[in-house]
Amino acid sequence: MKRIYSVLVENRAGVLCKVAGLFWRRCFNIDSLTVGETEDPAVSNMIIVSTGEEHTLEQIEKQLNKKIDVIKINAFHETDSICRELLFVKVKYNRNNRKDIMENCEIMGAEIVDMNETLMTLQMCDTPDRIKTFILSLKGLGIVEVTRTGTLATAKL
Repeated sequence: MKRIYSVLVENRAGVLCKVAGLFWRRCFNIDSLTVGETEDPAVSNMIIVSTGEEHTLEQIEKQLNKKIDVIKINAFHETDSICRELLFVKVKYNRNNRKDIMENCEIMGAEIVDMNETLMTLQMCDTPDRIKTFILSLKGLGIVEVTRTGTLATAKL
């Protein structure tokens, strides 16, 4: 089972280490971790995606609530949220595969953001599942490098 935690924390040095340490000490799994400042520069929002049994996921929330630097936690399931990731992928291209790469971009809603004589950098912002699908569609076309953000998520209204 997968759960997403939106954790508001004090924006201070060492807070990320404390939260990551909690997961490490208790052997909780982190699938994705994204941290960014909120509208208030003194507060950051951590989006943590974790998988495990229901009991484990409940323990994660309880343990996070015990942390002094944690202001508020909102836990939700994937189906109750809007999730996005940003992907950059560099691919080698030539006369033979250029058309295939561009067709994949058009079908999946990705765009070319940079290119030189032999490499294209593609960008895509979408759900984690569609990001995975896009990467798989490029597998045989010369992937050089893949860079992904963690999942950004917010609860649906």
